[in-house]
Order: sequence, then C-alpha cells, then structure tokens
Amino acid sequence: MKTDNITPLKNPVFVTRSSMPSFKEYCDEIKGIWESHHLTNMGPKHNRLVQKLSEYLNIPSVSLYANGHLALENMLEAYKVSGEVITTPFTFVSTTNALVRKGLKPVFCDIKKDDYTIDPSKIEALITEKTSAILAVHVYGHVCDDQAISDIAQKYDLKVFYDAAHAFGVLKKGVSVAALGDCSMFSFHATKVFNTIEGGALCCRESSMLGAFDAFKNFGLDADKEYSEMGGNAKMSEFHAAMGLCNLRHLDEEIEKRKKVFERYADGLGNTEGIKLCFPGEGITHNYAYMPVLFTGAFNRDKVFDSLQKLNIFARKYFYPLTSDTEWYKINVPERKHTPIAAFVADNILCLPMYSELSSDEIDIIINAVLRSAE
Repeated sequence: MKTDNITPLKNPVFVTRSSMPSFKEYCDEIKGIWESHHLTNMGPKHNRLVQKLSEYLNIPSVSLYANGHLALENMLEAYKVSGEVITTPFTFVSTTNALVRKGLKPVFCDIKKDDYTIDPSKIEALITEKTSAILAVHVYGHVCDDQAISDIAQKYDLKVFYDAAHAFGVLKKGVSVAALGDCSMFSFHATKVFNTIEGGALCCRESSMLGAFDAFKNFGLDADKEYSEMGGNAKMSEFHAAMGLCNLRHLDEEIEKRKKVFERYADGLGNTEGIKLCFPGEGITHNYAYMPVLFTGAFNRDKVFDSLQKLNIFARKYFYPLTSDTEWYKINVPERKHTPIAAFVADNILCLPMYSELSSDEIDIIINAVLRSAE
C-alpha cells in the first residue's frame, strides 16, 4: 500500500460522529426539567417525544426505551415468543443475544448478495414445528423483502419482527419501515442517524400492544396500577427524551447532508472494479446511515482498513465476525447452519466514515487511500 508518504490527518476521523443540537438548543429544551423536577417515569419530555415520533413515523403505537436492546427483549416478551426464531447472522450481536437471553433458539438464515438482508428464499427450509417467528434486520438501512417474508409468515402462522436499528427515517414507497411486520425495534444510540444519546423504541400498527410494551419496561405495572407482568426497568429519562426532541427537529437536514457524503463516495469509488457499493433500492427513501463497501479482486478489506488507520482514519469491519461465529455461539450453538454468503460478506466488507459533518477534503483523502491500497 502506498500511504506511507501521505501525512496522517491531525484530527482522527472515526467511522461515525454523533449528531447533536447546539448547546443552547439543548439547554433551552431541558430548562423545564429543573422547574418540574420530573426526571423519569414517562414525564412531559418523554410523552412529547412519543407524540412527535408517532407523527414522524405515521405509526399509532410508539413505546420508548432506555436502549434498543431492552426494547428487543421486551418485544419478545410482550408477544410471548417461544421455541425457534429464524434470523440472520449478519447483524450486531444484540439481535441474537436478545433471542438467547429470552430462552429462544436462533436459527441462522443466509443473506442476499445485493443488500445483505435476510434471504426469504432460504427461510422456508429452516421452518420446523418449533418455529414461532422471523426476526429480520434492515441492514445499513436497506429494507428487507418484507412482502416475501410476510407471505411465508402467513403460510406458516409466524410472527414477523424487524430489527430496524439502522433504518430510522427510511421509507418504502412513502411508508415508514416502522409499519412493516408485527413490530419493529429502533435504536436511538448515539451512533445512529437519530439519537437520544442512549435509547430505543418499539413501533407497531396495533395499539392494543402498547399497554404490554409499557408494562414490561416499567416492572410489569399496567394501566390499572396492577403488576400484571414480570417486567423490568427500561424507561427512557427526560434528559434523553429532550435530546431526541432536539435531534428530531434537524433529522431531515441531517439525512440530506449524509446523502451528499454518500454521493461523493459514489462518484469516487462507484465505478471501480473490485469495489461494490450498496445503493438504495427502488421505491426506498434512504437514511444514509452507513457507508458499507465490499472489497474483492485487487482490493483486500484488511489492507484497506490498515492503510486508512495509518492516516488516522478509523473505518469499521461491520459486521465482523458473524454473530454465529463469535466464541459464545460457536460453543453454545454448535449445530448452527452454514451461511456462505453472510460469511463472505463479513470477511470482505468495511464501513467507511459516514456522518453529516464529514468534509469533502476528508472524503477525498479516504477515497484516494482506498484506491491506492490496491497498487
């Protein structure tokens, strides 16, 4: 690689940078908390954010959580999922951990080559009498083939859940991905397109589920003040909700800036043999959450990673390794299915830096370093 003669950047460039409002805007938003002393337990900021998210996503039922992982676990509890759940190994380990922590068996299905989401054509062969649900993931904000998944689920009477941690703000034919399946989980972690510092949400079209969601995150306490479920504590605080209210005001502008970053990357890398970019599908309004690049031929993922790091630029091997190939799963789920496409992608994909404040000069340096790595 020929990056030794290039001066490393003075300030490091990381794979992402958290979106934040101005200091004044956030201070103005939290000022009322000092007046009310209402810090948590579904206070005014929390309830206001629920309303705003419901409007933004055009979905009737939104339940906020302290983080996306607890939201996933509560979803599985609220729907009383049991037995086996078909899912993808090409995801952050939280997706699969939630299943196992709730006593469920993950059954790993391979992914599609084009957008890295679960391959519906391979789901049906994995269904057994113990299968109760499909947990799919909108990877990098790219939307699963929800119609094919829905058709399979209806045929076998299965629930369909989506880990939509990467897909906040994404639309399919003008409809939010929050409306897909039986329920969707969003992560509002600091690294996401929309963040509440830490946080998450469950969204669904059935308002009847909202009571169960809210009970499970609040020790099982229901609307009648009875402890009707064995719940835990997963409530979002007022300070986190306040950050969400601020960031939601700027979200569309944030996504538009990210789109321009993507387009500059695409102009510089899109027509290069051995480099595969992942473009939004037909009818998809994308959120440009990540910049995944698949390297083959003359390009080597690890070599690109190292050459960028020498320049003080920190990309991420995401997702690597596959969830199914992590130490715990190799030991405790030895009968896991082989997923060759997912394995290939995990070994060759790299997420380049992607955030709204990434400058054109920084993007060009990254592009040049990537291209020179093959020399």
